[in-house]
Amino acid sequence: MADVKQAYKKFSADDDFPDLSKHNNWMAKCLTKDIYKKLRDKATKNGFTLDDIIQTGVDNPGHPFIMTVGCVAGDEESYDVFGDLLDPVIEARHGGYKKTDKHKTDLNPENLKGGDDLDSNYVLSSRVRTGRSIRGYCLPPHCSRAERRAVEKITVDALEKLDGEFKGKYYPLNKMTEKEQDQLIEDHFLFDKPVSPLLTCAGMARDWPDARGIWHNEKKNFLVWVNEEDHTRVISMQKGGNIREVFTRFCNGLNKVESLIKEAGHSFMWNDHLGFVLTCPSNLGTGLRAGVHLKIPNLGKDEKKLDSILEKLRLQKRGTGGVDTASVGGTYDISNADRLGFSEVELVQAMVDGVGLLIQMEKKLEKGESIDDLIPK
Repeated sequence: MADVKQAYKKFSADDDFPDLSKHNNWMAKCLTKDIYKKLRDKATKNGFTLDDIIQTGVDNPGHPFIMTVGCVAGDEESYDVFGDLLDPVIEARHGGYKKTDKHKTDLNPENLKGGDDLDSNYVLSSRVRTGRSIRGYCLPPHCSRAERRAVEKITVDALEKLDGEFKGKYYPLNKMTEKEQDQLIEDHFLFDKPVSPLLTCAGMARDWPDARGIWHNEKKNFLVWVNEEDHTRVISMQKGGNIREVFTRFCNGLNKVESLIKEAGHSFMWNDHLGFVLTCPSNLGTGLRAGVHLKIPNLGKDEKKLDSILEKLRLQKRGTGGVDTASVGGTYDISNADRLGFSEVELVQAMVDGVGLLIQMEKKLEKGESIDDLIPK
């Protein structure tokens, strides 16, 4: 774009290159002066630039416990125009996933083995979530008010046509009554204005709460967030450890929503390489996080050992309050670490099998027995 090139003519790439010497994110590790020079005067057709891509990673040097990505996409085209930076970031974040690799998807819950027998004395609740983006509209870091409102209308029009177990109601944040707000807080459904600088520096909180909202079915076990970090976040959840039920509802509901979106002449952002396209490169592919709140106080006594076990199982842990929160009473939010290059069924299967093994370990520790024979090599 001519206006972008004109804006950068005054200074050289070296003059404009950000100081990343104290930064600890994937963007900072992958962005070189040569890449910056090559991409700094480019923009997508929607006007999203390299500096827009990296701003959150420049403003936030790092996270004390988690290696952050440090960049976002403003539209679907971002992943092509800025591939010289984003391809290495994706490869580093997703365990060597190369730009020639193809993603696979599997939303058939019948292909999941087990998952209906995890001990509810240890698994307190189960959840599966993902994100979806509407093709043709800018992503939350760059969308206009009109685009954001259009995404809301497209999504809500589809959700209002759901029936059976998926029939529900939409609650726009800017029209929510105090009673509705209190109920959604009590149900742990409400998402609030982003306060994390990782999100605010990426432009996620603009015009808040315009065109944002929450939809859920009557049983309150299938939920859709509209225009938070992504166009939509789709969540299936319930108490206890029956992941099979949660995943089945997730797949069926998601497939119904996509079908209704297509009937209205729209589609989700998807391609053979990146899978489902979302705002943060960390969520590409399936965008899926399958997790449980798992009570393992004995395993949790040795955090380093637990972290090592989880790494071998390709799982990750958080406190029950989310990222950067501590465990309470030995209860952790355990979920899959991978997103891209694996199907939805494969990721849920890995989580189910891993959590089953963690429960076995916890039971042995309760008896004072060694778990060394159970630890994966």
